[in-house]
Amino acid sequence: MDKSEANEIEAMTYEQASAELEAVVAALEAESRPLEEALALFERGQALLKRCAALLEQAELKVRQLSGEDLSDWTDTTP
Repeated sequence: MDKSEANEIEAMTYEQASAELEAVVAALEAESRPLEEALALFERGQALLKRCAALLEQAELKVRQLSGEDLSDWTDTTP
């Protein structure tokens, strides 16, 4: 993947990256592709997955900051 493709992915919103990642996975599952093309798709998919994970991590951090406390699993304490 070249630098312009990496920059393009870094500019994507979560929704854009997630939608393209779904398309990449579907393309890899649905069709037999030449090895080089499949590897290029896989590489792009990995970059998209990394972008999605980073954006989710940023969102979680923001929620923690806004709530003023650490996130924890919710448990019902009513008897």
